[in-house]
Amino acid sequence: MGEKDISEKLLADYEDVFADIVNVLLFHGEKRVIPSSLQSTKNRSHYKADDSKLHEQERDILKAWTDGHIQIALIGLENQTTPDTKMPVRIFGYEGANYRSQLNNQTIIPVISLVLYFGTETRWHKPRNLKALLNIPEGLEDYINDCHVHVFEIAWLPDEQINQFESDFGIVARYFSELRKNKNYVPDDTRTIQHVDEVLKLLAVMSGDHRYEKILAPAESKKEVTTMYSVAQRLEEQGLKKGIERGRAQERIELLVSLCKSGHISIDIAAAEMHVSKEKFQKYLDGEIPEP
Repeated sequence: MGEKDISEKLLADYEDVFADIVNVLLFHGEKRVIPSSLQSTKNRSHYKADDSKLHEQERDILKAWTDGHIQIALIGLENQTTPDTKMPVRIFGYEGANYRSQLNNQTIIPVISLVLYFGTETRWHKPRNLKALLNIPEGLEDYINDCHVHVFEIAWLPDEQINQFESDFGIVARYFSELRKNKNYVPDDTRTIQHVDEVLKLLAVMSGDHRYEKILAPAESKKEVTTMYSVAQRLEEQGLKKGIERGRAQERIELLVSLCKSGHISIDIAAAEMHVSKEKFQKYLDGEIPEP
């Protein structure tokens, strides 16, 4: 887990988004999983390490897929922004814990793990199975259980597949796909976002651009931000406002420097007016005009 997994409610934790992700990535767009057939389930487990202490491991999201009152499978989603060499070990641990929790059940259901990789700089180049990490002695290959990692590179999904998404995840996938192709991409998607907070928080964390978090700071802003196009407009407005404020501060510095050089005010007064030290204001007088 960690910052990349976001402590608050994740976008994919919504049943409509989770079902959409599974249907597109596993069933090629066929609506096999419906939101009402999903149930959130315990995503934490414990294990004892070499230090003899009990440790906790937590999956990003784990849901039970049910048919009526009968569980069909457990499906887990893991979010990644960078390739992880030890991902096969992590998945092996998660799934092992999920199977172990079923020991007293009459029926054991399958556990499926999907890794959603949001990186845009490089493709996933780390091992996708457990055996690739192991130095297996000759003759033991057939006796070592393997664990495969199912990685979906969101920024590299083909357009035809991205177009199959019907939930907010389609907007997210389109964003990362375009960002990979153009680092200066300005969002222009006009589809209505259903879960605005969660989409913007996911974009902020997964892309590292925390301007998206600041958009929703004022509560009244939520009504105005409904599409990625309106998000882009808000970012532009914030940029212009910041530029204007910086320009005004620069003008203020130049005015105080002029007054100080002409002897109308002392350096102490000028520095106090700018809320900076005398040493820093002296740099302004010397011709160095750093950021205010």
